[in-house]
Amino acid sequence: MSGHKEWWVTCRDIAGRRRDLQVIARRGHVVLVAPPGETAILSPLDVGRLRAALRDAVVDASVHDDS
Repeated sequence: MSGHKEWWVTCRDIAGRRRDLQVIARRGHVVLVAPPGETAILSPLDVGRLRAALRDAVVDASVHDDS
């Protein structure tokens, strides 16, 4: 894929193993590649929805953090 940007976010899979989530910006879309290779392509509006969901999840997780 030429002419794109990539970011990597460290995460863990369902079994607790360390993995990476790849985020690619390409041709007006965002592609998410999550372990074990599942892929989602999002429009800019969908990315906003993902961002809002992630923000809400972080707030919820911090409220329920037992550590």
